[in-house]
Formats: sequence, structure tokens, C-alpha cells
Amino acid sequence: MNEQQIEKTCASGVAQAVVQTKKSVSIVWIVPLVALLIGGWLAYKAITEKGPTITITFESAEGLEAGKTKIKFKDVEVGEVEDIRISPDLSQVIVTAQLTRDTKDHLSENTRFWVVRARVGGSGVSGLGTLFSGAYIGMDPGKPGKKALFFKGLETQHIVTTDLPGRHFILRAKRLASLDIGKPVYFRQIKVGQVVGYKMEKNGQAVDIKIFIDAPHHERVCKNTRFWNAGGLDVSVDANGLKMNTEAFVTMMIGGIAFENPKDSEPCQAAQEGEIFRMYDRREDIYKKTSANKTRWLLRFQGSVGGLSVGAPVKFKGIKMGEVVDLKLEFDQELMAFRIPVVIEIEPDRVAMTGNQAFDIKRGNEILVEKGLRAQLRQGNLLTGQLYIDLDMYPDEPPQKILYNGKYPELPTIPTNIEKITKGITRFVDKLEELPLEQIGNDLRDTLSHLNKSTEQLTRLMQNLDKTVAPAATATLEQSQTTLIKLDRLLRAESPTGHELKRALSELADAARSISVLADYLERHPESIIFGKDKRNEK
Repeated sequence: MNEQQIEKTCASGVAQAVVQTKKSVSIVWIVPLVALLIGGWLAYKAITEKGPTITITFESAEGLEAGKTKIKFKDVEVGEVEDIRISPDLSQVIVTAQLTRDTKDHLSENTRFWVVRARVGGSGVSGLGTLFSGAYIGMDPGKPGKKALFFKGLETQHIVTTDLPGRHFILRAKRLASLDIGKPVYFRQIKVGQVVGYKMEKNGQAVDIKIFIDAPHHERVCKNTRFWNAGGLDVSVDANGLKMNTEAFVTMMIGGIAFENPKDSEPCQAAQEGEIFRMYDRREDIYKKTSANKTRWLLRFQGSVGGLSVGAPVKFKGIKMGEVVDLKLEFDQELMAFRIPVVIEIEPDRVAMTGNQAFDIKRGNEILVEKGLRAQLRQGNLLTGQLYIDLDMYPDEPPQKILYNGKYPELPTIPTNIEKITKGITRFVDKLEELPLEQIGNDLRDTLSHLNKSTEQLTRLMQNLDKTVAPAATATLEQSQTTLIKLDRLLRAESPTGHELKRALSELADAARSISVLADYLERHPESIIFGKDKRNEK
């Protein structure tokens, strides 16, 4: 109160109430204020905890829904799909997703996304939980790299190996065969890894298969380790026969990859992450020696090459020197004949050279051909009929030379043994047909007829003599003189019996003389039985 009010109160002796106006805030505004503070806090929290927004492209949006489909890493939710739309060129779908703040430092150009669906394959069954909860997008952060917010989704399911101890390797194969993601990798028939991805090279000539080997087995992969496709039952039929091989029963059913280190090799030098290896089709191929120094030769065969195929071995003295790389059928318009050119590939390094003298390989090949080096088709297996090419020395063959008038030098060939036998039989039959068999038969028939007649005449004569002489032998000595007189009369030239006897003896002598001449001729010319009688020998 001021001084005037105090004086009035004192003068009247009665206290008077003084009304003062006081300003204050109404409690009604407290609720909106608290709501504003909470909203601000939530907004600040949402902004500070909001993760990056990314864009993923897929070929199809099957199983994906905006606002429902989750993004997971190791089954932990790390984001959600916000929008799905089609690209302007209608070639793919564009998925926009919101990730959590924790994923910001793990997004890079190496991050991979893929759609996880229920999947049944040779490597097993996966994603069955998506049958009830729906498909989701899987995430693999990958190795650190350049930051990125735009990604191309994988169309095949990816196996997360980022945090697993071990190493990745690349296998380069001619074809994928029965391999797929998740197929096992074996070492000594023990599973030590699996296939985690594959893609075709840009030139389309090979397939790169990415595998992951678990620790500590990745230390067993050396720089000279050999990998091969161990899937299925390996059945091969070639010139060496029928072969069957399999790594294990399970690989025969679902397929897989196996590897081993060459025996008696240098100490293992561990292969580094991402190192590239060649993958062989079969285990037996890993031991085949290969050389960068290869030469090609041309062979021409006149007969059939049925049973010879590309890849058939080329051997020298039983040792494989190369293989057949091409064969085809040609028609020579000038000669009006068919020819079968066969191209072979030889590895000269398979021959160990001894001595310190300089050696001219080209001149050496020419000398070998001059001394009888020839190529010949040989039967590799009687059961399958497969052929191979055999190189060997045939010193009795006529001398020939290497022809250099084509793309490849041409090596002379010789017919097969069967062809030689067939030609010999054909020549024998031709010569046999040239023989005057009818005339020889007639002469033999005449000679035999003469001999038969002579024999009959001699038999009759002996019978007549027996009938005439036998009674005289039994007579008394007094009748011997009479018998001799009768016999003398009987053997006289003018008697019929004497005439027949002389004729028979003459024909018998002529027949014996003819047989003697024939035997003498055959003894001096035995080839006349096959080749016929040479008219020059008649003189």
C-alpha cells in the first residue's frame, strides 16, 4: 500500500480492503504444451534415428508389398519396403526401402540384396518360414567399399558369408553342369565349404563359380590345388574302355565340387582371397599334363574313320602325345574322290630330349618321316569300337615326305591292319579269277581219265594173266614147256592181248611222264598256283 492509503486507514480507524489485479497462465494451456514437447521429442528422435533410404531394382516384385515386406539381416529386421513401382522402360521394378540408422555405416557398393522365398533344391529346403510370414528381402553388407544407395537386387538367393571365418575362391569352368548355390565342396570326402554364387563371363566362354571354404580348411587350398566337378555318376566311354567314378553317394544325388593337392608337389603356398582356379570336368583330368607348346598336323585317311571322334588320343609307342581336334569329310573335285582330313594336336614337350647338341625340330621330323614315321588308325577298345591314332616307325614302307602346302603340315598315313588284310584277300581273289581254272580242270580230268583207263586195263591184264598162269603153275613140270609156248603166243604183237598190254603200258608211261612234268613245273614255279601260269615260263 502507498502512503495515502495508509493515512486514510489511520484517519478512519477502519481497515479497508485493497483489490489488486494479478497476471497468471491458465492450466488449460499446460496439456497442449506437453503434447507439443512430446511431439517435438518424437520428431527429433525419428529424425535422428532415421536410417538411409535406398533403392533396389528387381526383375519381378513377386511376394513384395509396400509397407509390409521387411528387410532382414540374419533374421533381424533392419528396414521396410515403402514403395514399389515399375521402371519407365517396363524392364524391371524399383523398390524404395527405409533402413535403420545402424545400417548406415554398412552400406557400400559391395552390399547385396535378394528376395527370400520358399525354395526347394538339390542342396536342401530353405525359406519355409516365408510360407506363413511372406517373402522378405535379405541383406548381406559385404566388404567395406564405396558408399552407395542404389543397388541391383540378386535374382538368386545369396548365402551370407561376410562374418564367417574362411576365404572365397573363384572356379572357372566351361559349363555350370549340375552345380547351384549351396552345393557342397569336399576335401577328402569331407564337406569343407559350399557354392555361394556364379555368373557367366562377359564373353560367354566360361562360367565363374564362387565358393566359400570354411576355416581352417581354407588353408589347405594352395596355389596349385586342383578342383573338379564331383557331381553325379561320372561314366565315360573312350578308347580306354568304360569308366565309372563318384566322390560320394550324396554327390551322386545332389552334385558338388571336390579338390585335392597334387602328390609330390612343392610345399603348399596358401591361396589368397578371390584367387581364380580352373575347374576340371572329371577327377582324372586333373592329372593330365598340359603344355602351352602345341603343334597341329593334318592326316588324310582313305578308309572309314567310324569310331574316331574329337578328343580321341594320339599315341606314340603307347604314350599319349596329343588328341584329335577336328575331322570332317571332303570331296576333291579334281580327283572326283572323297577324303577324310583329320587334324591332330601334338605336345612336343612330352618327349624328353637328351644331349647338349642343338636340335632342329623341323628337320628332325622330316628325317623321322623318311625313316618310316607314319600315322595309323588303331582299335582302342573292341567292346565300344572306339579308335585312336597311333604314330610309329615302319621302316619297310616306301619313303615319303612331309607336305607343307596347306594350313597344317601333312603327315603320311598307312592303312589299318584290317584294310591291309582286306586288300590282300581282294588281290588273291582277283588273281584266282585270272587263273584258267576250267582248262586246268579239264586237263586234270583227262589225266585222271587216262590213269583210270590205264589202271583198268592193267587190272584186266593181271586178271587174264592170273587166269592163264595159275593153272600152269599147278600143272606138272612136264606142262611148263607147253605153258611157256602158249604164253609166248599170247604175248605176241599180233595177238589181241599183247596189243592191249602194250597200249596200256604206253598210256601209263605217258601219264607218268605228264605228272612228272607238272610236278617239276610246280616245284620251279610254286606261285603259279595263285598267280597263274606265266607264258614267259613256257618258253
